Amino acid sequence: MKVVHVELGRHLYGGARQVVYLLDGLGRWPGEHVLVCARGAAIAAAVTNPRVKVRALPFGGDLDALFAWRLRGLLSAERADLVHVHSRRGDLAAILAGRMAGVGVVHSRRVDNPPNRADRLLKLPLCDRIVTISEGILDVLRRAGIPAGRLACVPSAVDVERHGRACDRAWLAAELGVPADAPLVGMVAQLIPRKGHEVLLAALRELLPAHPALRVLLLGRGPLEAALKERTRAAGLGGAVCFAGFRADLPRILPCLDVLAHPAWMEGLGVSLLEAAACGVPIVASRAGGMPEAVEDGVTGFLIAPGDVDALADRLNRLLGEPELARRMGQAGRRRVEQRFAVPRMVEGNYRVYEAVLRERAGR
Repeated sequence: MKVVHVELGRHLYGGARQVVYLLDGLGRWPGEHVLVCARGAAIAAAVTNPRVKVRALPFGGDLDALFAWRLRGLLSAERADLVHVHSRRGDLAAILAGRMAGVGVVHSRRVDNPPNRADRLLKLPLCDRIVTISEGILDVLRRAGIPAGRLACVPSAVDVERHGRACDRAWLAAELGVPADAPLVGMVAQLIPRKGHEVLLAALRELLPAHPALRVLLLGRGPLEAALKERTRAAGLGGAVCFAGFRADLPRILPCLDVLAHPAWMEGLGVSLLEAAACGVPIVASRAGGMPEAVEDGVTGFLIAPGDVDALADRLNRLLGEPELARRMGQAGRRRVEQRFAVPRMVEGNYRVYEAVLRERAGR
């Protein structure tokens, strides 16, 4: 078995980190693997499995029609059996390259929005298997008419050991400028509309009278950064909110949070939720997409209706005011991640998909 993996993102966001976990974990399974990435992409240096060959190709964006031909040539030169397309960036070109090269095509889908017309009529029918990272996404695709036999669910994973360190509040205070004794609510997400940052900022106005020392860490970057900073300033919340940007040291930051908030309007699963749970942090998230699979309501945290500011403020206030409840939920969250979202389980799930696709193609 020889699989070429295509991940064209330049940064190690959640999806790319999952590809790193997969490629490193596949070192324990038979087969050969090649990573195709964009030139200058961070993932090239992140993979530690020495058996993975890394090939950086020129990629000019989703409109780069020549990328499909370049990738087709690489698939043929490598004598690949499968191509696994891991993200939406350049996905159609990569899928077409797989079809032109006559190899099996596996496509990971990490978003829970319904497929558009082009996806339903062109992109997804060309795939031997679509792997979703949550049952919520799988259900969306099934309801959109994608045949169940071409769908598989392999949940995202977390390196539990990497997220098992203790909190160092003195370090965090020096690094981000937050008081060492301040209650901390964090949110880890790109600063884009569907993540719901405005819901958290609205809830913060209700929380501050009861928790005047509270600090909110917004970890991530995106096109809404300037607008959110202006909104925070205009609401008089500037002293309570820290825009910390994209951080590569989340396993060191997350254990210091009292609560993780994630009031997203939609989310495929939420790797940041799993990472926080692995650190023993309770979570308040929306009941949408795959988030109910990451958070067990009343056990590892709380689920609220998307956009419900009052409910978000109420659940955050409860966890901040009841440290023992927060501790119990955090411990339950870590156990849940260990049982359901460990990296070896995700690696095996994808490997079994490869085996199934190759068996089907051999049978045809």
